[in-house]
Amino acid sequence: MILDKIRRKKKLHWGVAGCGKFTETSLLPALNLIRRAKLEAVYSSNLSRARFIAEKAGAKYATSDFSEFLKSGIDAVYIAGANSDHYHQVLAAAKAGKHILCEKPLSITSAEAEEMVDACRKSGSKLAMSYVYRFHPLITKLKELVDNHVIGRIISIRAECNFLLADRDNFRYNKKLAGGGAIRDVGTHMIDLCRYIGGELYPLNAVSDNLVFKGDVEDFFAGTLRTQGGGYTFFQVSYSTPKASNRIEVIGSKGTIYIDNLVASRFASAKMTILIDGEVKKAFRKRANKFLRLFKSVNDSFLRGEEPLVTGTDGLVNMKLMEQLEQLCPPQLK
Repeated sequence: MILDKIRRKKKLHWGVAGCGKFTETSLLPALNLIRRAKLEAVYSSNLSRARFIAEKAGAKYATSDFSEFLKSGIDAVYIAGANSDHYHQVLAAAKAGKHILCEKPLSITSAEAEEMVDACRKSGSKLAMSYVYRFHPLITKLKELVDNHVIGRIISIRAECNFLLADRDNFRYNKKLAGGGAIRDVGTHMIDLCRYIGGELYPLNAVSDNLVFKGDVEDFFAGTLRTQGGGYTFFQVSYSTPKASNRIEVIGSKGTIYIDNLVASRFASAKMTILIDGEVKKAFRKRANKFLRLFKSVNDSFLRGEEPLVTGTDGLVNMKLMEQLEQLCPPQLK
């Protein structure tokens, strides 16, 4: 009944759970630009932080009580806190009849993720995943070109993302809160993009290590997977390079397409290059607010009662792939 009422609304009322810097500087400014969305409530375990973010972003309600947060008149909730918070918060939101956008990864384990997907299916809540890079227009174009066989059969997909995460107090360095290191943070994005472009993936081997920062989660991870229909996928991520670098490259039997600087600030300019038969046919840059595109797409799908572009099932599949890859890693060399 609650979800039926949402489909008749002209504007979706949102609550955001999790008030980190990323939420403050990237997510909430994007949400506030959506014409058919309104930020209604903010939740944080730190009440003063919730009040600060609510005042800054224009939300009417701030609380450190998640049950009260769900009763604040919201239709949908964005789960943006630490990975370990996702499981209980998604289950509670589904039980309360809210549509849900969840940060990646979906949870700490695939068993929890499966339970979350099942709970949303039973309640009728739509569960979307915040794999934001799918929403960049250059990724949309890349998928279109690959699907139309412009570069022929896929030979390989390579995705890498390297940057410096020097703040050792960040929850991403805490295995209990994050579930793992670089693979759970940015590796999951690379896996999702490769699945989106090339189809389902089948893990072959992987390595993880602490090359710079020592701790209970890795600062480096690399994996090799078989790509649906043949070909191979390679990805590599790290927390320990002073200059950020990232690229996704698709090599086909007729040509190659690669995108540089996709994983960057929300207004950064990514560059796509298309080579056919070894010659550059086109190279162009595109600026895009990925978070704005994400929220608009999810908001529209919730209002229409339709499945989002990136579903909870996508989040579950990605969780299973990460676990399989982690299990393939040999012991670290001392």
